Amino acid sequence: MEIWINPACSECRSAVGLLDAEGAEYTVRRYLEDVPSEDEIREVLDRLGLEPWDITRTQEAAAKELGLKEWARDDSSRDRWISALAEHPKLIQRPIITADDGSAVVARTEDAVRDALARK
Repeated sequence: MEIWINPACSECRSAVGLLDAEGAEYTVRRYLEDVPSEDEIREVLDRLGLEPWDITRTQEAAAKELGLKEWARDDSSRDRWISALAEHPKLIQRPIITADDGSAVVARTEDAVRDALARK
């Protein structure tokens, strides 16, 4: 199990705290420092069953500068979104937990973290 976090994020700290309290074995990836490649983002999206715009923080300054709210949300623009996430990792929703069963969850709530723990 791996968790993508920004240590400054309260939801990330809560998720890590819950994983620790449950005695989970996991790896922390500080994704702002260890930026995921476009291929890694594609893999996580497949595991999540989501599209890149579903995990994009559209209120971030970089999103506003890029005009993401105006971007098309369809198959032809998917690669453009993924490139933006790789170039501006702060836009990636957090935390994301990749579970041992090959799935993943956006773990912004305690229930979502528990869901990831149940997937071991």
